[in-house]
Amino acid sequence: MYPKRIICMTEESVETLHLIGKLDLVVGVSAYVRRPDHARQIETISAFTHANIKKIKALKPDLILGFSDIQQDIAKTLIGEGLNVFISNQRSIAEILNYIVLISSMVGEASKGIALREEFLNKIEQTKKQSTKQLKVYFEEWNDPMISAIKWVSELISICGGVDIFSNIANGAMAKDRFVTAKDVIEKNPDIILGCWCGKKVDIDSIKNRPDFHQISAVKNNRVYELEPEIYLQPGPALFVDGLDQLSKLLN
Repeated sequence: MYPKRIICMTEESVETLHLIGKLDLVVGVSAYVRRPDHARQIETISAFTHANIKKIKALKPDLILGFSDIQQDIAKTLIGEGLNVFISNQRSIAEILNYIVLISSMVGEASKGIALREEFLNKIEQTKKQSTKQLKVYFEEWNDPMISAIKWVSELISICGGVDIFSNIANGAMAKDRFVTAKDVIEKNPDIILGCWCGKKVDIDSIKNRPDFHQISAVKNNRVYELEPEIYLQPGPALFVDGLDQLSKLLN
């Protein structure tokens, strides 16, 4: 028996279920869900670091989906309430593609998940062929402290023809593993700066006006851009549906 009532505490599971035609199974979502638009009409049950346990129980889910070690305390509480919880920890492009197949299998649609993975793999290969430049890229996930790109974003930059200036630390699963300094960025002199702050709008002028950032090529050439966190900071389909095209256009 496959689950009939699913709660999604992060965005990527919602979009995956939508793309395989199973969004009707979702009875509760995170307050941060944006994709697809009509998913916002579903009952809100959580943010990222906390959840309304009473509301979740009232919805009588038979499966709860979440992401990362950051949600471990929520998961522990829900498990203690006798609920079925699955927390994933995908960090790379390969792991994200496998996650899509796994979630699809959980609802009896493995073939659709496999087809979706193949579609995205093909798009990745086509993007690589079209990517001709090797611009140095600084991707900023947060501004205070400054946090550089997580692994899947670093890989996406490479696929689109860019060079992540902090690729050497992109494997760091924890945010603290990817802390960088303004001095680090200045020394590496990126051609493009991409701001993608989780939970708030990027202040592009504040980036340009950081001490000594006027020396950086990206600032000199006015190539500081904002990217949408709902596309780039969720480890799911959005990266391939829209992320590849948008990033490739910026870098090429």
